[in-house]
Amino acid sequence: MTNALITAATKGMGRATAIALAKDGISLAICARNQQELEAFKLELLEMNPYIQVMTQAVDGSQKEQLLSFATNAEKELGFISVIVNNLGMFDPVSILDESDEAFDKQLNTNLMPAYHLYKFFGKKMIAKRKGHIFTICSVAALDPIAAAGTYSVTKVALLGLTKVMRAEMQPHGVKVTAIIPGSTLTNSWAGTAISEDKFILPEDIASAIVNTYKMSAGANVDEIIIRPVTGQV
Repeated sequence: MTNALITAATKGMGRATAIALAKDGISLAICARNQQELEAFKLELLEMNPYIQVMTQAVDGSQKEQLLSFATNAEKELGFISVIVNNLGMFDPVSILDESDEAFDKQLNTNLMPAYHLYKFFGKKMIAKRKGHIFTICSVAALDPIAAAGTYSVTKVALLGLTKVMRAEMQPHGVKVTAIIPGSTLTNSWAGTAISEDKFILPEDIASAIVNTYKMSAGANVDEIIIRPVTGQV
C-alpha cells in the first residue's frame, strides 16, 4: 500500500489533499497542532475509506525536533513513505520594514525549513527505493513577490528554489518532485471574507492537481503547476 505524509493536514489545502488521497486508497500520516482535530479528522478519513491506515501526531511543524519525531513515527507505523506533501505554511501580510524582529525566523521556520528537514530525513530512503514523489505547496508570491507580505514572499521564493534543487538531486534516481504554485486560495486565511467564492481557487483544486500529478505514468514528472484565480489575484 502507498503511504503519504502531509503536514498541516486538518485545514485548507492539507485537509482537501488528505481526503483526495484517502479516497484513492492511500494510507496517511497527518500532523497538525491540535490533537482533537486530528482525531476527528482521522475518523472522517476512515469512514471515507476503511481500508487505509491513518496515523496522526500533534506537532508544531516549525519545530525541527517535533517534526522529525512525527516523520520517525510515521515510518514506524506505516512503513516506507513514498509521498510527501509539504503543506505547512503561514501568511503574514506585513512589509519587512514594519514587521517584528522575530517575524523572519518564524516564517522561515514555518514556510521553508519543514520541507528541508523532511527532505533530509526521507530523501536518501527514496533514492534507495528509486521511488517517491515530493510535493511542495509554494505560492505565486515566489514568482511575483508581494511588498505588503515581504518575508512571506522571501520564504516562498526560497521554497521554490529548494524544490528545484531537490528535483535536480532526485532526478537521476527516479524520484519525482513537483511544486504546486497557487494564487489566492480560499483557506482559513480568508475566513470571514465577503468576497465571492468564485474569485478564489478552492483547496479541492490543489488536491486535484496533486492527486492527478501523482497518478501520471512512471516516466512523467510535472515540474511546476501554477494555478491562479480566473479573474486574477484577490
